[in-house]
Amino acid sequence: MTDRSPQRSPNRQLATLISEAGFSNAGLARRVDQLGIEHGLDLRYDKTSVTRWLRGQQPRGTTPALIAEVFTRRLGRRLSAQDLGLDACAPVYAGLEFASGPEEAVDIISGLWRKDTGSQAELRKIAFTPAGLVVPSRDWLIGRPDEHVAHGCGAGAGGSGEPERAGRARIPAQTRGHGPGRATVSRQRVTMGDIAALRSVGDLFRTLDNTYGGGHARQALVRYLEHEAEPMLRGTYGEALGRRLFGAVADLTRLAGWTSYDIGAHGLAQRYFVQSLRLAQASADRVYGGYVLVTMSRQAVYLGHGREAVQLARVAQQGVGTSAPAVVQALLHAAEARGHGLLGEMRACSAALARAERSLDAARAGDEVPPWARFFDEAQLADEFGHCHRDLQQYRASAQYAERSLQLRGPGYARSRVFCRTVLATARLGLGEVDLACVLAGEAMQQATEMRSTRAVEYVRDFARRLEPFRDSGAGRGFFERAAALGLSLG
Repeated sequence: MTDRSPQRSPNRQLATLISEAGFSNAGLARRVDQLGIEHGLDLRYDKTSVTRWLRGQQPRGTTPALIAEVFTRRLGRRLSAQDLGLDACAPVYAGLEFASGPEEAVDIISGLWRKDTGSQAELRKIAFTPAGLVVPSRDWLIGRPDEHVAHGCGAGAGGSGEPERAGRARIPAQTRGHGPGRATVSRQRVTMGDIAALRSVGDLFRTLDNTYGGGHARQALVRYLEHEAEPMLRGTYGEALGRRLFGAVADLTRLAGWTSYDIGAHGLAQRYFVQSLRLAQASADRVYGGYVLVTMSRQAVYLGHGREAVQLARVAQQGVGTSAPAVVQALLHAAEARGHGLLGEMRACSAALARAERSLDAARAGDEVPPWARFFDEAQLADEFGHCHRDLQQYRASAQYAERSLQLRGPGYARSRVFCRTVLATARLGLGEVDLACVLAGEAMQQATEMRSTRAVEYVRDFARRLEPFRDSGAGRGFFERAAALGLSLG
């Protein structure tokens, strides 16, 4: 792979860091190539490439950011391309950084929204990288809420932090001159009405996601964030209102990640989750940050990274502490259980499930529960038990819990019901009840094809793989024929 010329003076910054990291030239090249593969890039660098970089030649494209990430992982501190004496660029890796302050966080997430609403389809093809979870979760755990988040306001513009209740207004921002031809920049004054609107939009898109799948209105959500949320973040607000604003945008950003995850855009989803975590830190809502980490843990389970899933859930538990509502504690322990179940760690899984059950039992009517945690009820806990017992191949228990979840779960959670019905079908298949399993999976398949959810289809495909030994049975043939009639590829 050819890098850019002309030659420059030797890159002493890069040489120093190579020495500190203990890399050979070949070792650094190999790690850059491996990281490139994680992002769908075929780089093919070698020790000669690194020698050219040391002589002052600049790597092309996204490579400077990838090299910086290799050193970040090795040395345990965040390094940029500039720290390595390399030119900055707009890297494929962008989005996994944990910003040093609120303004940088706004720059990162707004850039992600703009790219996602554009025609850059490759953004949705970026691979998930387990190693990219380490730095953000660590920085969140040891970090503190930003000291100041107020923006663009003086004493008369919400600087006291008091919530503003007036209607939306535009006020002139301070500019560096007022000569002829200089445009006047306007800045949105954020109000409590704006925050309420953000929360209402979140409720709307959550309902659409639960019922029709993440692909149904994902792009509309991202466009809303770009065109409505970004002007607010760059607008005028005081401290108290700013915390609320960052919290509301963190929630919408997590939802953008969740819908991306649901359509199989896992690298993009990972970036949204990381940025949601950073926005949650700016909001000073530690408990919501824990929920974002649980979301990241869910994705890790789905992608088969059980160890990372357990670690994320434990970081969430440690960061939130014991003061969170009992329902939230139940949610955190259930997420850990799912990771242990995937790893086949029966004892640890059972212990985490027991903690989740005790926490949910401790919840009392009238407890103050964050709106985003209200979905975690007896039906959801039974669903968690069903998934865990399926992964542990304890099929009778899995079937019992899945059936209970389906009895308790409301129709508004249509996609979750597809997941749970497929888990029940898998459990029945594991018990040798092939005919019943195919009936249940057939019902789930029909519902999955009516949604825009890659995950729902993947659940059905997982069942089909397990059904393969019974393909020639009457029930098995009927299932695969039905899939063909629906136009669903199970390969």
